[in-house]
Amino acid sequence: MAAAGRAWGSRGMEAAAGSCWAPLPVWRRLLRGLLLAVLVVGCCRGNSVERKIYIPLNKTAPCVRLLNATHQIGCQSSISGDTGVIHVVEKEEDLKWVLADGPHPPYMILLDGNLFNRRVMLQLKGTSRVSGLAVAVAKPSPPQGFSPGLKCPNDGFGVYSKDYGPQFAHCNKTVWNPVGSGLSYEDFDFPIFLLEDANETQVIKQCYQDHNVPREGSVPEYPLCAMQLFSHMHAVTSTVTCMRRSSLQSTFSINPEIVCDPLLDYNVWSTLQPINSSGKVDPEKEVIIVATRIDSHSFFWNIAPGAESAVSSFVTHLAAAEAVHKASDIHSLQRNIMFTFFQGETFDYIGSSRMVYDMEKDKFPLRLDNIHSFVELNQVALRNDSILWMHTDPVSRMNESVEVQVRNLLDILSNSSMGANVTLQEAGYSQPLPPSSFQRFLRARHIPGVVLTDHKTAFQNRYYQSMYDTPENIRMQYPEGLSPEEMLEYVTDTAKVSRMLYGFLIKMNNSWFQSIIKPDIKGILGDVPQHYVAVSSPVNTTYLVQYVLANLTGTVVNLTKEECLSPEKTPSSEKEMYEYAWVQGSLDPNSTSRVPYCVRSTVRLSKALSPAFELRQWGSTEYSTWTESRWKEIRARIFLVASKELEIITLVVGIAILIISLLATYFINAKADVLFSIPRDPGAVAY
Repeated sequence: MAAAGRAWGSRGMEAAAGSCWAPLPVWRRLLRGLLLAVLVVGCCRGNSVERKIYIPLNKTAPCVRLLNATHQIGCQSSISGDTGVIHVVEKEEDLKWVLADGPHPPYMILLDGNLFNRRVMLQLKGTSRVSGLAVAVAKPSPPQGFSPGLKCPNDGFGVYSKDYGPQFAHCNKTVWNPVGSGLSYEDFDFPIFLLEDANETQVIKQCYQDHNVPREGSVPEYPLCAMQLFSHMHAVTSTVTCMRRSSLQSTFSINPEIVCDPLLDYNVWSTLQPINSSGKVDPEKEVIIVATRIDSHSFFWNIAPGAESAVSSFVTHLAAAEAVHKASDIHSLQRNIMFTFFQGETFDYIGSSRMVYDMEKDKFPLRLDNIHSFVELNQVALRNDSILWMHTDPVSRMNESVEVQVRNLLDILSNSSMGANVTLQEAGYSQPLPPSSFQRFLRARHIPGVVLTDHKTAFQNRYYQSMYDTPENIRMQYPEGLSPEEMLEYVTDTAKVSRMLYGFLIKMNNSWFQSIIKPDIKGILGDVPQHYVAVSSPVNTTYLVQYVLANLTGTVVNLTKEECLSPEKTPSSEKEMYEYAWVQGSLDPNSTSRVPYCVRSTVRLSKALSPAFELRQWGSTEYSTWTESRWKEIRARIFLVASKELEIITLVVGIAILIISLLATYFINAKADVLFSIPRDPGAVAY
């Protein structure tokens, strides 16, 4: 800066010696500097002004747009966001102001969670007086239950159809989810956000109380408290439309703009006895598949606690896998066991349909012919009198050989529960299978199988596929005052697998999960677990199921980090038979560093992407076609809004000031030689 100043000074003196007009550039530089300073100050103050005007809502979850072969569901805002005057609706009578009486439409509704139901939402959907919705979480959960899912989940993609058990198709025999409202499968043309933070909800209510509540029967006066929601979605109409547009963009554009992505992830699987992952299991070798799902869903994006609908079953499955691996006589078993965790099952069986497809196309180590039988763990936490119900398929049991094998399987399971604190009972020969991954295998081949659930007919779970399917729903409670580490080890009344339930339902970022994962993926350990399948993979649930399963069923081996990361360089590693993982390990008691180690297991991942996208059959009725729209930004904020009249006056005054400023600038520039010149010294002589 000093050097620059000196250079300017020397040039200025030379110019002054050479011309009587030399001071003019100095004035111009001064004016330019002042203008620049004003602009810099304006830019710096811009963010400060914005912070004073807007209050951002940082703990929210949006409803986003999903699409399938035929239509779109979910919500979106306009491209520039939607704005409306806030009105708090805590009882149905409050809707009258929004739908008819209120003088300042459109309105942004702050809706009590107990009113977030199909009847109310369809009223709001049918009016132009509503520009958006913010939903406050109901506490406690709605006692009547709340499920925005379908009454007949995954209808049309299971085994029952007009050609196979038509009497059971479309849940004709049993409505599995009677409280299902189908709200998640409606299409709303305004934004809907969930308010996750009670403090932010209170801030909105206070703003409403201060500015929007009518006083003594009079209409509230401006300024009014308003809300703005941004959640514009890029995809429209259906998966067929959005995938075609994305495909054309990818083909002909240098910078393609993809508008939607398939829902995808990975299935997690392992075997009791190692098999060659790059080869094929011999046809005469039989495998028993034990399966469950690991994903859930709700109305709001990435809010999927899934305590009963998913976590209860896959945690039980993990515990069972550990127990079987630790049994002393496993090598004497006649058949291998494959432990399988399917992803994307909420959306028309993405994971299971892909595994069946891969088995049929010889893209998986097992073929369908290798499957001896199938046991699936479904919802199992809400048991009555400690009873689990065994469901079978009545159609395939009409085949005599299948019936013999199913009956044998039922007897084995029933006998295994004797003396335990859980009793297994048959649901009934005429009862169809509940929604389950097993149905996708039955579509391909008659396989003897059983699905275990805590319900004989309709779901016990009153919060299926909702934000209220939380630990409280499965009666998981902790005493007050426990630290996170004490909660991790505390054995609840719900189950003895306390660490897994705590990690998958309460807090993923705990000391046990930290110790069993690879160092390069430690960023997946968020605080509140969610189990939505998403479009970027693997999601944190998949990773954690993979590493928990490896930790419970694998073996710690004496390999260095280099040997563990490149086992093919070690002749005795049997890389085709095992997977190796260098994990972080626990903290050293005497320091802040960890003690890493190498784990060898049979745990592997396989694609959970619907075959419809592999085959480019985006309009398929055989396979899942669910996609998620892309978006630019998701945000919410509140602020005070002036009346239209004041906004117009402000605009007119601003335009007038701009015109006056331009005219003043023009005249000053035209008379600059007069305004900024220095009179010549009368005594100076020019040569």
